[in-house]
Parts: sequence; structure tokens; C-alpha cells
Amino acid sequence: MQETVKLIVELPRIPNIELVAIEGLDRLAAHMGIAEEKIAEARILVTEAVINALEHAGEQNPPVKVEYTMSREEIVILVRDYGSGFDPSTVPEPNVGGAKNLPQQRGWGLKLMKSMSDDFRLESTQDGTKITILKKLV
Repeated sequence: MQETVKLIVELPRIPNIELVAIEGLDRLAAHMGIAEEKIAEARILVTEAVINALEHAGEQNPPVKVEYTMSREEIVILVRDYGSGFDPSTVPEPNVGGAKNLPQQRGWGLKLMKSMSDDFRLESTQDGTKITILKKLV
């Protein structure tokens, strides 16, 4: 069996397309013999990253690119959009107490992805945003 498998998918902006990314993740894990419970958090990470990319990239921009590089020990998840980007330092740190006072407090997705990842990197420029997530599977 191959030690590392790579999958690249471009997702158009259509409802529930993040499920295609999850299906790809599940297929890779099955091929590599990785137990379902080992990739449960990776599913959440992918879903959050793809939904964020589709929401924030804008209607006029090309598809969101999702790339997986998986071994039996870890998975690297790259999610890239081609929107106008943003300054991550301007996203306030969300807190549970503040959520009651703000009808649409933002930043929970980023916080969730950071907390569930073994390594989380976010790069954003005027040409788009790239999130790279490392999730250990052992």
C-alpha cells in the first residue's frame, strides 16, 4: 500500500458541496485503513474551512480548492479560496459570554479550527486565503 496519498478537489459554489470534500476524506481514510473515529475531527475541520471559504470568498470568485495529503500517521488539509482576503488580526477573539450580546459574533470557525488542529496556519492576501491544517491520526 502507498505510504502517502494525495487528493485535490475544486469545489464550485453550490449548496452542500462541502459534503464532496468530506466524501473524499472518507475515501482516502478507508483506502489507508484509518479507523473512522480517527478522522472524525478532520471532518469537522474540513467542513468548517470549506464553508468559511465559500462564504467569505464572494460570489464572483473561482471554486474553492481542497487538497489532502494523507499518511497513516497524519493528514495535511489545505483549503484555498481566491477572494479578496482579509487581515486575520482584525477578527476578534470570540467568547461565550459575548455571544449573547452580539447577534452575529464572528471568529468561532477560526477558533474551532485552531483548537482542533495539531498545527494551523492561515495566510491571506488580496489574492485569496489559504488555510493549512495538520491533524495527527495516531
